[in-house]
Amino acid sequence: MNFKIYHFKKIQSTNNHAIKMIKNNHLKGIILADEQTKGRGRQGNKWISLKGNLFMSLFFKIKQNVSIKRITIKNTGKIKKVLQRFCKKKIFIKLPNDFLIEKKKICGILQETIFHNNQKFLIIGIGANIKKSPKILGYPTSHLEAYSSKKINKLTICRCIKKEYEKKN
Repeated sequence: MNFKIYHFKKIQSTNNHAIKMIKNNHLKGIILADEQTKGRGRQGNKWISLKGNLFMSLFFKIKQNVSIKRITIKNTGKIKKVLQRFCKKKIFIKLPNDFLIEKKKICGILQETIFHNNQKFLIIGIGANIKKSPKILGYPTSHLEAYSSKKINKLTICRCIKKEYEKKN
């Protein structure tokens, strides 16, 4: 499955834009934004989108009866595999959607399903702290470059995630 990347300078929410594209009959794609003004997290929480970090959403068709638990385990595994290439410290997954290094959040995902034209679609929003860490009361955060010996490019990470999802498995 090949994904086209739709790159935006500024967008409200990559997941919301993915929903619009599905409703306009796009079957798959990746939304990438340099800036996100109304990023969303789980349970209606706001995702703090600091400039320089990664904000992207993948979307594609899935089977109607697929288990969300299986999807979550598969998706967190794929994203962890990619992120781990960019840092020296071990990344841990705190299910269902957080990625931690030394008990500090460096990435989160927001998975959503929608139906359009009798087909089920999965949207995977990915927010990764690459350059900066937001300050969240009671929840320690960090960023990937703090655990890397080199600069990390968000477009490189996006392309690696794209490649991971294009593999047959």
